[in-house]
Amino acid sequence: MPIVKFHLVDFDICDEQIEKIVEQATAIYADVLDSPIDRIRVFIELHAPNLVGVGGKLVSQGGPNAPFFEFIVLKGRTIEQRQAIAARFTDMLVAVLNVNKRDVRGNCFTVEAENWCIAGQLASDVRKAEIEARAANQSAG
Repeated sequence: MPIVKFHLVDFDICDEQIEKIVEQATAIYADVLDSPIDRIRVFIELHAPNLVGVGGKLVSQGGPNAPFFEFIVLKGRTIEQRQAIAARFTDMLVAVLNVNKRDVRGNCFTVEAENWCIAGQLASDVRKAEIEARAANQSAG
């Protein structure tokens, strides 16, 4: 379920940096949420410098490169987990893009399991089935 979208200024960003962001964001989610890697989605949206303003100044005209990210977790994740994700995403962007930490912003969205779909099923139903399967395996073992 974990999903993150990074809004980045297409300002001398290279494929190697994009690859690092995808790999490191996936590792952060997997570590903090103890989530299987195959469930994690990372999206990167590049924006032209003349279409991004920071503090009233276009990035193309000298405004700072100020990445923004949005991440989604199912309701029930702790504030400590959400804070860890935000802090680690911020630190990763600072390191990979060489931006100023104070210019990075992010937003966390929590979603009810009844409002999230996995393979066409509600996450609440998928969770229930996974819990039942684990219980059955433990009983058999």
